[in-house]
Amino acid sequence: MPLDLHELVAPAHTALVLQEVQNGVVGETSALPMLAAEATKAGVVKHCADLARAARAAGVPVVHCTAETRADRKGANRNARLFMGAQKSPVELTPGSPAVQPPAEIGVDPGDLVLPRHHGLGPMTGTELDPILRNLAVTTIVGVGVSINVGMTNFAFDAVNRGYQFVMPRDAVAGIPAEYAEAMLENTLSLVATLTTSDEVAAAWRA
Repeated sequence: MPLDLHELVAPAHTALVLQEVQNGVVGETSALPMLAAEATKAGVVKHCADLARAARAAGVPVVHCTAETRADRKGANRNARLFMGAQKSPVELTPGSPAVQPPAEIGVDPGDLVLPRHHGLGPMTGTELDPILRNLAVTTIVGVGVSINVGMTNFAFDAVNRGYQFVMPRDAVAGIPAEYAEAMLENTLSLVATLTTSDEVAAAWRA
């Protein structure tokens, strides 16, 4: 039996979580320029901004999960090619820098939560996201951001393993190449997450 989206994302038990929707990842000056270009093409920032506005108006918690790395890289991961490649980028995700801030179109409302991550591949590891969501009585996560290749897929699996319902608006996520991202959505993420659109989630919050 299909899940009712309005019930699934009801404000009383839902949070909007933005994964690495930050200037240094999806912005014009990005540590991952190919990913940023695909996110721009897909309108990820615009759709995330629409969702953030709708969430705030409905009383849905908005959580920004950012990736940060100290300038001296102390404590940073070095155990995967992804981390070593990012280390070579001229764009540094230094704490407090513009690169770790959400795009201005989304912003950070006084009621939002910001949870930086200095370790790992997704926001459920290395942050207080899980206990904070539980303290907020959240059972459904609307997860948006990048990338479907790694971060968003890791996020979805970790959330489901911890007992959350995971909702993924497919126009508010991106991966590279686009064809691979679409295949992941259809053949993998659709098995663990409820796929929808940003308009449908925003409409449910406005109902």
